[in-house]
Amino acid sequence: MTPELRALFPITQRAIYLNHAAVSPLPTSIVTAINAQLKEVQDNGSLNYASWLAVKNSARSLLADLLGARPEQVAFMRNTSDGLSTVANGLQWQRGDNVVTFRREFPANIYPWLRLQRAFGVEVRMCNERDGRVDLDELQNLVNNRTRVITISHIQYASGFRSNLERLGQLARKHDALLVVDVIQSLGVVPVNVEDELIDVAAGASHKWLLAPEGVGYLYLSDRARERINPTLVGWVSVTDPEDYENFDQEWNRGTLAWETGTGAASLFYGLEASLKLLHRLGTAAIASYLEKLTDHLCEGLEVKNYRIASSREPDEKSQIVCICPKPNLTARRLYGLLKAKHIVTAPRMDRLRIAPHVYNSVEEVETLIDALP
Repeated sequence: MTPELRALFPITQRAIYLNHAAVSPLPTSIVTAINAQLKEVQDNGSLNYASWLAVKNSARSLLADLLGARPEQVAFMRNTSDGLSTVANGLQWQRGDNVVTFRREFPANIYPWLRLQRAFGVEVRMCNERDGRVDLDELQNLVNNRTRVITISHIQYASGFRSNLERLGQLARKHDALLVVDVIQSLGVVPVNVEDELIDVAAGASHKWLLAPEGVGYLYLSDRARERINPTLVGWVSVTDPEDYENFDQEWNRGTLAWETGTGAASLFYGLEASLKLLHRLGTAAIASYLEKLTDHLCEGLEVKNYRIASSREPDEKSQIVCICPKPNLTARRLYGLLKAKHIVTAPRMDRLRIAPHVYNSVEEVETLIDALP
């Protein structure tokens, strides 16, 4: 973390912001990029439309690189829920099929599968949490020859637990199921490689760890997944030549691009491209290393103040999210309010307080948080 990097975040002048697992403050460079595109439209309308598409495709390539994927395997969505829903709706289901997941998943990765239960008689099986962990042994025991999908968040929003995706990918392949992963809490700050980790589907959005605005989601589909999932929400850009307006006999676009329906918010792609360039310059591995050291320091201070850490801090399970249990007679929401009054922003999640720093946060800020805890 350098002074130059920290200077990109004006919020540091007013608060200690430790809630990046919800919405990240935008760096000034990202806001500048967004405003430049809006000014371009104000001045020129659609005269430079081709440059908007070029920026969108540049953002796609940068995003694919973070995922370890090819650009044509990544489509833009509105948000994570859209990506997961289009997968759930695009598979061909039979009564008695099942989906295996985790009981404390964020709802974006629950409701698309519950709809299948009501509509097609698909069983949704959920493993439990044990000591702040996804019980992967229980999850494995829920998988059988009728399992079509294993779906999990790479990092859990309410515990910070990081799942072993390669283990789950091997389990999915053994049963000829798809591994579907919500990567919104990991991409950009934790190394992800869809090929190495046997991920068939990855969905997420840009407003958390990617440091970009709300309104841009993404969907990765492996070649294997696209053989099983049909595009169900399509539009004029879903075909190979969208500008051949009167040709309705076209094939779907190549790769995952068929899952894109129409125009998006061009200015947001300018912001996303700028944020991804920033993250690429910093490097995901370097960011992950810095945040591991920062959260280790945080946990040492929390233990000194006698707070119970709900998050696993085992080397293969810990992440940049740390959740703590409030002391007796103090709820998570009350603790959040006490810190907010001191201009320290965290988040209450379930019965825990969630602390989620990013790469521009400092050791001094973490120590101020620890001192502020009752």
